[in-house]
Amino acid sequence: MGRAFEFRKARKMKRWSAMAKTFTRIGKDIVMAVKEGGSNPETNSRLRAVIQNAKAANMPLANVDRAIKKATDKDQADYKEVLFEGYAPHGIAILVETATDNNNRTVANVRAVFNKCDGTFGTSGSVVFMFDRTCNFRIPSNEDLDLEELELDLMDYNVEEVFNDEDGIIIYAPFEEFGAVQKYLEEHHLEILSSGFERIPNNTKKLNEADQADVEKLLEKLENDDDVQHVYHNMEL
Repeated sequence: MGRAFEFRKARKMKRWSAMAKTFTRIGKDIVMAVKEGGSNPETNSRLRAVIQNAKAANMPLANVDRAIKKATDKDQADYKEVLFEGYAPHGIAILVETATDNNNRTVANVRAVFNKCDGTFGTSGSVVFMFDRTCNFRIPSNEDLDLEELELDLMDYNVEEVFNDEDGIIIYAPFEEFGAVQKYLEEHHLEILSSGFERIPNNTKKLNEADQADVEKLLEKLENDDDVQHVYHNMEL
């Protein structure tokens, strides 16, 4: 198995346990998708993907409909996607993806977490080059589906890995190929259970238990911030 498989395996052990946090994150994704491409999932591929993710997270349909309606309200503030970079203690690189309607608040909050946890709040470009930005799709496992044949078919879209795990068949591709892979799967009637984007570290750094606990403290505080969508790092888990 390749780098994406190992990354996914480690990330599965660190999923947010708070359902409310997950629903809040998806709700912001819905608002941004609607603001970008409208409220009709048939014509808005980004919204269609977010709704699939909401279903996978067991988010009630009423919550999804409410978020879509809220996004169409002219008084609904726009969320902007802002990326922050820095270092945790012991030289661990950190990327923080946020969705915010108040950048000044978010900058202050993220900077404060780094400072309180003995990290370093970095400048733009100081860390991001250490990570590859990828997209991923999860489709149902199917004994009649030949993974090697599927991977060959997807080579035109620079797909990096196709593998089976307990959650289904997982497909990883470069970030910019999201739309093309989504279109291929839909045209070939392969159900998309969920999809998304991840930043995979080019290299990981192993720490002892005490040092790892220092980093975990910073990660936990970042993930608890309401504006934070995802946190990535290059610590080996």
